[in-house]
Amino acid sequence: QLQAFGGGLVQAGGSLRLSCAASGTILNIATMGWYRQAPGKQRELVAAVTSGDSTNYANFVKGRFTISRDNAKNTVYLQMNSLKPEDTAVYYCYSRTFRGITYWGQGTQVTVSS
Repeated sequence: QLQAFGGGLVQAGGSLRLSCAASGTILNIATMGWYRQAPGKQRELVAAVTSGDSTNYANFVKGRFTISRDNAKNTVYLQMNSLKPEDTAVYYCYSRTFRGITYWGQGTQVTVSS
């Protein structure tokens, strides 16, 4: 019900843009965002955006990543600039409804080479 696109391999300092579209069967989405999980590490929040366009970023991406959302398309975007090798991870998008139901995308691999 969530499909993510845009991962890949990029050199340090480069940019990638992730997108994630929620199917029309998911209604009343309150928050959309991204988590990531690197090998051997726990999943961590990267960024989130509410239906009112309030945003929240993890400290390690502030100033480098920008999250945005198209409510009409139920789509969330993550523009990632100045990528670092430590950004290498599988990135998972999610959507959470006003009732608190969370849906997850399949994950997309981002690899940043040094």
